[in-house]
Parts: sequence; C-alpha cells; structure tokens
Amino acid sequence: MEKISGEEYAQYYQTYVSLVPEGDIIQVLTDQMKETVGIVSKLDDEQLSYRYATGKWSVKEVVGHITDTERIMSYRLLSIARGETSSLPGYDENAYVEEAGFDDIPVRDLIEHYVSVRLATIQLIKSLSKMALERKGTANGHPVSTRALMMIIAGHEMHHRNIIVERYLSKN
Repeated sequence: MEKISGEEYAQYYQTYVSLVPEGDIIQVLTDQMKETVGIVSKLDDEQLSYRYATGKWSVKEVVGHITDTERIMSYRLLSIARGETSSLPGYDENAYVEEAGFDDIPVRDLIEHYVSVRLATIQLIKSLSKMALERKGTANGHPVSTRALMMIIAGHEMHHRNIIVERYLSKN
C-alpha cells in the first residue's frame, strides 16, 4: 500500500496512521490478528480484569473496544467504497464500552468476536477495486478515504495493543 497523505483523514487519526508499517495492509492486518490473539489468550482472569487506573478500561474492555471500533471503521470503509455521499456519524467509544458488558463475556468469546470481525475486514478489503480504494467520503464531520480507513483500523489496534503491553501487562 502506498503512503497516504494527511489530507485523507482527520488529524486526530495521525497517531494511528503513523504506527502502521509500509507494506501489504492485508498482511499487516493478518499478522496483527495473530499477535493480538496470542497476547490476550495467554492472560488469566485477574490480568483480563486489571485496570491500571481508576476509570480506565479493563483488558477485556480494551479488546471489546478494538472490535467495536473495527466494525464501525469497516462500515465506513464499505460505505465510502460503495460511493456513499452522506456524512457518516461518529460514536461515543466510552458509551459503547459501558453498554457492552465486556467484562461479563468469556475471553474466548471476545477473541472469537474479534477474529470474526478482523476476517470480515480483510475479506472486504480484498474485494475492493482500485477505484473503490481511491474514494473519499465524510465520517464524523471529517473527510476520509477508504485507504486511510484501512490504515486507521490497523493503527488503532496497534495503539491499544501497545497500551495493553505497556500499561497492563508490565504492571500486573
């Protein structure tokens, strides 16, 4: 995948986009899936429930958030790739996590959900034409391209997986 310009996404996403290595985005997403499953599946209940500070999400909630966000970004990707001209809505990530009850879901189910969403994202990306990959639309009031959405999905996961490793696993 070619480098994308900052004009293809809101500045807010720069942190995520900067984390994604150059190369085949399908391979990046596939490798990430294996790495994330490898990390999360080895954690015990205490580690999965750990919060590094008051008001912060548990590891289970972080995994659920990664999955929810990928589903939303994939919907945006699909919509824009198919030529949607309406502005796509934003979402409140904290409200989504609060309503989801991720802490009550067995970790194997959270992992299965994550993997199914990731595999669907990969299949979607594989199905896109060159023209679809060049389309731009609007999400959460900001311009965004399909190419940028692929990078945002990958970078968002990298960002949160780094937090899991640095703030949750190193302290627990």
